[in-house]
Amino acid sequence: MRVIVFGAGGREHALVKALAASPSVSEVHAVPGSDGIALEALCHAVDPLDFTRLGALLDRFSFDLAVIGPEAYLDKGLGDFLRSKGIPTVGPGQTAARLESSKSFAKKFMVESGVPTAAFAEVSSAEDVEAAALKFKPPYVLKLDGLAAGKGVFICSTIEELQEKADQVFRRKSFGSAGKQALLEEFQSGEELSCLVLTNGSEFEILPLMQDHKRLKDKDEGPNTGGMGVVGPLKISEDLKNELVEKVVRPSVKGLERMGLDFKGVLFIGVMMTAKGPSVLEYNVRFGDPEAQGIMPLLDGDWGLVLKDLARGKLESLKWKPLYSACVVLAAPGYPEQPEKGVRIEGDLDHQTPSSYFLHAGTVYQDKFWVTQGGRVLNAVGVGFSLEEALKKAYAQAEAVRFRGLQMRKDLGSGAKF
Repeated sequence: MRVIVFGAGGREHALVKALAASPSVSEVHAVPGSDGIALEALCHAVDPLDFTRLGALLDRFSFDLAVIGPEAYLDKGLGDFLRSKGIPTVGPGQTAARLESSKSFAKKFMVESGVPTAAFAEVSSAEDVEAAALKFKPPYVLKLDGLAAGKGVFICSTIEELQEKADQVFRRKSFGSAGKQALLEEFQSGEELSCLVLTNGSEFEILPLMQDHKRLKDKDEGPNTGGMGVVGPLKISEDLKNELVEKVVRPSVKGLERMGLDFKGVLFIGVMMTAKGPSVLEYNVRFGDPEAQGIMPLLDGDWGLVLKDLARGKLESLKWKPLYSACVVLAAPGYPEQPEKGVRIEGDLDHQTPSSYFLHAGTVYQDKFWVTQGGRVLNAVGVGFSLEEALKKAYAQAEAVRFRGLQMRKDLGSGAKF
């Protein structure tokens, strides 16, 4: 089977690596890919949203499966285009992609589907934010309506901090079209988990539950990021899992079916486990980043067959290895506000063991050296028979490289208590 993966980050490198190791897969291609991904796949320097050039590329090859990584491609209709070319595709259609590309659309979907979520108000100006804030207590949660590469959520401890963020979004327009509208939400406390679901729009299969670490610094301090690392699978009680399925997952999938949304892919449900039960923070419509990096090595099976079945609307019960995984993100200096590019990466990027390895998230090979090219630069992945072992291997893997200003959390897994 010849497979094409769309994207260029750590998530896509994880998908490529898993597919390349699948017995059913003979070739893996990537568009546009990266220098790191090119170590394991044939990369094509084509803009995935240039459908004319992409169509010509697809006509040159006979692809049996396409897997779309980034949300921006789904938002622009790449899934619909690929299916129009007759290629089985993992990734929903453009309308269903609004569950991620519009926070307001997603909130209305949750309410109509009976999915528990925080109280909210829609806002479109700094004045709206100030007025709506009277209905809530600090800390305040301000969420941009549009796509912001994982950086569109602000947790503000004071009204002054909220006013500053509202000014940044609506008056200074620092986030462009992503910030034309926003949501002001009730803050919810509890333990956050990532629930990823394979679904054909009516049936579903839950992947191992993971816990992402969004804040830049240890002890959940610093700004929100796209994710500084992930651990899993989280072990929760059967009662808690049943509650998650019946209150969150099942009504979410029934909502897809009720609306007739074209969805053959991954529904990522960000959940806060509160004292009152699970509450949905957000939907994504693709594999999480870095959740995918943690989930891929845990399957006891062939990812190529699993994803091809999914793309055709078929779901099989999955088996999982009795293992834990950890993914540590090594971020560039200046991340997340202004990540610095071109910083030389020292050490051994080829270093790996049978249970640990690097994934390239934002690197480029330049003048015979690897240098930083994105905010999240490398993922150090470790696998073990316990969470402690997986973390130990991931952090040992991370020690194989270094670069000026490297940012890395040292406390992954410390909050995974349910």
